[in-house]
Order: sequence, then structure tokens, then C-alpha cells
Amino acid sequence: MTSTEQLTGERADLLQTLRNHRGFLLHTVNGLTDEQAAARPTASELCLGGLVKHVTTVEQRWMLFAVGGAEAMERVEVDWVGQFRMAPGETLTGLVERFQEVADHTDELLTTLDLDAAHPLPQAPWFEPGASWTVRRVLLHLIAETSQHAGHADILRESIDGARTMG
Repeated sequence: MTSTEQLTGERADLLQTLRNHRGFLLHTVNGLTDEQAAARPTASELCLGGLVKHVTTVEQRWMLFAVGGAEAMERVEVDWVGQFRMAPGETLTGLVERFQEVADHTDELLTTLDLDAAHPLPQAPWFEPGASWTVRRVLLHLIAETSQHAGHADILRESIDGARTMG
């Protein structure tokens, strides 16, 4: 199989669900200026550009895990505070382009990865010691993460200019 268009069954359903939630996030930031994307219009420290950046990093790292386990995932360093903000010189266009690159790579990986392949999780206080996740579980996590942050983005966007993703 060489194309995501040829996927069927569970694999197609998982990928389509992930794509739908990515689409909600991208729709929410569509048409914003860099200044709007960097704004923090609520009591939260979150900004729309930072959410795009965070979701990109999360997807990239979890797909590294899906392919090569915790060690591969941990090769990508994370700025735990800065990942939710737009840094000087970052543009919304650049963040969205990077988001699309990571999404495209994930989509291609999903054409061949064994959904039942599993790796031990990295050591972290929020993971059960010794637990493993399958590629399937990673995809479910990515869907949940992307969906949650698309909802955050919708609130931020409405606070900026009244626009909403749905409704």
C-alpha cells in the first residue's frame, strides 16, 4: 500500500478521525494575522500559534515513539513552556506549514505501521510504570490531544474576533 487513499477499515477510520480534528484546528487559525495568532486573549497562557506548535510537536514525538519507542521519542527535545507560545520570528504560516509536514509524514507512516506493535512508555509520573502502548493507542492519544486543543483554539479564536469553528 503506498497511498493513504487506499486505506480501509480501522486504519482508515483512525486516520480520517485524526484528519478531521487536525482540520478543525487549522480552520480555527485560518485568516489570522501573526499578531492575532500570538495573542493570549483569555486568562490562559495559550495562544493559537502556540497550540499549533504544541500539537505539531506532540504528533511528531508520538510518531517517533510508534516507530522506535521511547528512546526515539525522547530524541526530540521539548521546550515545555515555549511550545505553547510563538517565539520571536515565528509566523503562523510557518507553524502551519510545519504542522502539515508532520501530518503528512504521520499519514504515510500509517499506511504501513502495524497497529498492534507496542513499545514500553517513557518513564514519567503520568504513565503507569512498565506500561506499553500500541501504535493504535498512540493514534487514539493523538486524536484526543488534537481534539482537545482544537477546542481550546476555538475558545481563543472566539475571544479574538468572535469567529467559531462550528456553530
